[in-house]
Parts: sequence; structure tokens; C-alpha cells
Amino acid sequence: MSGIDFFKRLLGGHASEAMQPTKLLQAASGMRTLVVDDSPTIRAVLGKMLGLEGYAVQKAVDGESAIELAKTEQPELIFLDIVLPGINGFAVLRALRHDPLTQHIPIVMISGNQQATEQFYVQRFGADDFIKKPFGQRDVQRAIDQLVRAERIPARVPVPVVATEAAISYEEIRSTLSGMAA
Repeated sequence: MSGIDFFKRLLGGHASEAMQPTKLLQAASGMRTLVVDDSPTIRAVLGKMLGLEGYAVQKAVDGESAIELAKTEQPELIFLDIVLPGINGFAVLRALRHDPLTQHIPIVMISGNQQATEQFYVQRFGADDFIKKPFGQRDVQRAIDQLVRAERIPARVPVPVVATEAAISYEEIRSTLSGMAA
């Protein structure tokens, strides 16, 4: 929102437009995602959130397996925790950014640490976004929306409804329903 839009909203102009939620864009259905977190709860919850949106989800518990999966499976998006056993998320991020096989994959870093220094290092090392724990479905959707809008991942294309000759008319439905009621 620009400064002018902010003041218009503040002063009461176009309030209804400002109050309406923006429709978030989704990535292509079936997008391959990799969730990297040592917490089984976070892996399960984030995996469920992504699965409900129609994305294919793989999971890794540590940095070493994350790097290996990223190289072999080529996910289209990675959610990467900073604090991991073995090598930490910063080291994983650096390794993925320096490897020609994985340097193009968008990476959203996640952390429960509320320090701003982490966000600075995440951006400095080339992450695409950062989400603080605890997070909700809307936070995950916003991160994906931003990556779609930045054209880092492909957008979901609505499937057009095509009428065919075999389509049932409104009158046929009505007569069928009235016949069932009798």
C-alpha cells in the first residue's frame, strides 16, 4: 500500500476497498515442496497445511538429508528451519545457493527465534522469505503468494469449465429432483 493509500484509508476514503482481504495466489497444483525441521510437530503441521493446498510434500529432519533430497528430488519450494541438528539452516542455505543443481529453488526460512539478526542473515545468505514460528496457514499462503507474484514459482491456473453435448440442462435437473420428491 502506498503512502497516499494509507492516508486515504486513515481519513476514511475508500475504506471498503482497504478492508477487503486480497485474494492470495496459489502455486501450481502438485508443486513439490520440501519441509526441513527437526520438530516432528512442525513437519506434520506444515506438511498438512501444504497438502491441503494441493502440494506434494517431502520432509527432512536435518540439514544433511535436506541437501541430499534437494539435489535428488529437485523440489520447487523449500521451507527450511534455521536451528537443526548437525549443520544449521544457514549452512544448508549457503550450500543450496552455491550448488548449480539447487541454486534456483526458492527457500523460505522458518525459526522460532524472534531476533531480527536472524532475518538479516537469512536475507544476506539468499533466502526468499522468512516466517516466524508459531505460524499459521495464512502465513504460509502469504509466503507462497509472494513467490508466485515474484514469478519464482508458477501460479495455479484455474481449470476452465467446458460445456459438452452431454451436459445436463437445468430443466432435466429440475424434473429429476421433482420426480425424486414424489
